[in-house]
Amino acid sequence: MKSRIILASASPRRQELLTQIGLPFEVCPSEWEEVTDKELPEEVVQELSYHKAMEVYERNVTEEGTVVIGADTIVACGGQILGKPGTRERAEEMLGKLQGGTHQVYTGVAFVWKEKGRTESAGFYECTDVRIFPMTEEEIRCYVETGEPMDKAGAYGIQGGFAAFIQGICGDYNNVVGLPVGRVYQELKKRQLIG
Repeated sequence: MKSRIILASASPRRQELLTQIGLPFEVCPSEWEEVTDKELPEEVVQELSYHKAMEVYERNVTEEGTVVIGADTIVACGGQILGKPGTRERAEEMLGKLQGGTHQVYTGVAFVWKEKGRTESAGFYECTDVRIFPMTEEEIRCYVETGEPMDKAGAYGIQGGFAAFIQGICGDYNNVVGLPVGRVYQELKKRQLIG
């Protein structure tokens, strides 16, 4: 059994989800710059989550008994990746694309740990379809004015005020929040990284 888990993310949502399932962990946000030459959403999130986990592993892990978890979440609509909006105008533009349709949320998760003196890694990605009710320009503007969209991929948080516009999902709800914790737990257990 691994005695120490490090989450390579400052996301309060990911921390809440790990706490919810009872996994003790430490937080050490990755300092790795999020750059990739990948284009497919599932490849992007897998690469970014791996580099985040590896960067924290290289800074913090010297002995066996520690596993680092890296994660990255993106929203994809019509083949276009929608990251964090950065500006209110961009947030309104993103929500205009998402409203009244179905899009995908991808989260990549990577595990890096030391075993028998060697660095080991594993990972996966999860995809959830999200259907959004039609929204008026006024509804989009009012939601953006709350400030909630600014630090979220796709310019919304399913667990916040945007819940009023969620028509339905197909897949893991927690994946849309930012971490598919059920699968995280099962993958850690399968690899005997937790007891």
